[in-house]
Amino acid sequence: MSTERIIHLADLAFIENSLRTLRSDIGTVSNQVENVGQEVVNTRSELARLEQAFLDFVAADAKAKEVALAETRQVKIRQEIETKFGYYAEVRRHATGILQAADISIVRQETVNTATESLMLSAPRYWLAPALVALAAWLADNKPLAEKALAEAIRRDDEKTSLFFALITRRTARHAACRTWLDRYFGMQDPTRLDRQSVVLVDALASGIFGSEVRNQCARRIEGWIDELSQRAGFLDEQRKQWNEGLRSKIPTTDNAARYNYLSQYSPTWAAMNKTLNGAAMQAVVRDHFKAIFEGPIPPSPNLMAAVDDLLDKLVQNFDEEELPLRRAEKLCQLIIEEAGNRSAAKSRYDLESKALDERVSFTQLLTNAAMHPETSHASRATQRFAIALSRSWIKDAHQDLSASIRAAVPTWVDLTIEDWQGTTQNGENEKDLAASLGTHIDRRRDEALAKIKLGFQHWAALVLGVGLIFSAVSGGFLPLALGAGCLIWFFMARSNVAKAKARVADDFSKLKEQSLQVLSAACAEVVEWRRDFTKRDAVSAEVVQLLDAISPEQYVLSTHDSARQVMAKPAA
Repeated sequence: MSTERIIHLADLAFIENSLRTLRSDIGTVSNQVENVGQEVVNTRSELARLEQAFLDFVAADAKAKEVALAETRQVKIRQEIETKFGYYAEVRRHATGILQAADISIVRQETVNTATESLMLSAPRYWLAPALVALAAWLADNKPLAEKALAEAIRRDDEKTSLFFALITRRTARHAACRTWLDRYFGMQDPTRLDRQSVVLVDALASGIFGSEVRNQCARRIEGWIDELSQRAGFLDEQRKQWNEGLRSKIPTTDNAARYNYLSQYSPTWAAMNKTLNGAAMQAVVRDHFKAIFEGPIPPSPNLMAAVDDLLDKLVQNFDEEELPLRRAEKLCQLIIEEAGNRSAAKSRYDLESKALDERVSFTQLLTNAAMHPETSHASRATQRFAIALSRSWIKDAHQDLSASIRAAVPTWVDLTIEDWQGTTQNGENEKDLAASLGTHIDRRRDEALAKIKLGFQHWAALVLGVGLIFSAVSGGFLPLALGAGCLIWFFMARSNVAKAKARVADDFSKLKEQSLQVLSAACAEVVEWRRDFTKRDAVSAEVVQLLDAISPEQYVLSTHDSARQVMAKPAA
């Protein structure tokens, strides 16, 4: 009996050691499973971060490629312009040079004749080449050649030739000839379809170039154009639309996400908020644009010749119609570069600005182009002032409409999405209610997650089986005891792991709740700041209206070169 007892004790010690080893191994495996689970969570988080980084990289790469492509295209377009129309520049450089050389008599007439005849051979289709030949012949008192060259220039471009010689005759104080050429030019004009060079005429009026008689004639023509246009059905609506588009072209395309970091990440309404905030920023852009035009004196040209020479340079340097397709393509490339590869933003700006390059525009559109896009329409600051003053009431109407549309687009409710929770706020005033809702939502998610972490059927079966085996070991010997003990140990290990998992999940949701509530608080604060920011930017609209109310066309017509001062045109009614 003692021998059997020793054997049984020895066997039980071995079994206990084996069970301890098994328990240790199970614990090790359990820890490894936990580590694997944490690694899976970390891997998912890292993959999400990498996915966002990849999407950002793709977007940045696409923009960089758009910029590179635009730069390459711009170079090719400019090369094509130089190849096809490079000789135009040479002809243009001679336009005022001939007059200035004649003023001081330092170039022989034979040299002038040779130069203009050479230009005639270099520019077989360009209107300015025969016009310069006619000018040289006129200076040489060669009437037959002047008439032949003039006829050819008129055939190539009657309007530009007429305006060109109207300026030249004004330069030489030949008032009767100036009136004749201007009358010819005006007779060809349709106020609904003016050439872009007509801005030179407006420049001449605003700069006080023409004498009093000619200026009165121009004033009557312009008043007649406005009256004629005003009789058309829908004229006022058309003016509102034109100036609405002109003002809209000043809306910036800034991404305000850096300033409103939480709203840009957690609000589906952010796109509309960013758009309307940029719309409100337009007020300051327009105010500064108008202020830059109206502030400071415009230094007058020292004499009539210099003033007309400036206008002649502008007239001959304006793009000819055959150059326009390439100039349009060049402009689009330049806008893509300025917008850092954002093609849609560049295309939007191009659509708004392209009217300044249209071959034919109405007189009122000419004023809009001169006022809003002087870099494209080649309008001087004096012309910008005159155009804005003449169109003041139309600008005010369009500004009112655009401002109202921007205000109407302001989101009344700001949607917030944090994790899978959604809420709305107007001014962040319901932050406590939102926080309670968010907290309840996260608590519910926590409870649902905890409810899923529980012992399975196999664990309870192991418990029952273990208890049964241990009771059967009384008569069944060592093996049922060992198996029963193993089942019980496995059950209690599983229960311990479930408790740890629940504690870990509860801790994770506690951190999530804290972080989510912080995000909610920051987002509500940004909503308040955004509303304040929009109101501040939108308030600048009053300054724009005040600035427009203070001007009239009579104030912005220079009378530099003669003593008479005339009212050029009545303001828009």
